[in-house]
Amino acid sequence: MPDTPGHDVFNHIGLCVTDLERSQRFYEALGFEFKRELRPPDEISGKLLGVDTPLGMTAVYLGLGAFILELLHFDRPGNPPAVTRVMNEPGLTHISISAADLRATLDRVRELGGEVLDDTDIKLAVMIRDPDGQLVELLAGPMPS
Repeated sequence: MPDTPGHDVFNHIGLCVTDLERSQRFYEALGFEFKRELRPPDEISGKLLGVDTPLGMTAVYLGLGAFILELLHFDRPGNPPAVTRVMNEPGLTHISISAADLRATLDRVRELGGEVLDDTDIKLAVMIRDPDGQLVELLAGPMPS
């Protein structure tokens, strides 16, 4: 065990989205459950996040087991557009989710504005993009122990 103060545990992953309701519906269809919504003060959040005010930020927290996904939406002009990231670009590359019924989940992804990357389909896993282009790996069945 490292010699660090406190209780160092994973808290959440933040994902900036362009349409909060659409993204919430999308991730809930993948099995995430709504936990809470926050609208923190602009000045404090702007300082923490390094974003000029006004932010107009809303954060929606969704849970899947112990994993927490924070959807961040900035309701203001001048936000950068969504960009398509590739797997070998430095930084976080993707989210990985196990799907009990992979084929039904892929159909649902298409219905909710996501993109199934059919050329990545290896039957046990498929890459998809959420409505803003975030890569998500869908695995067939539960994660092996």
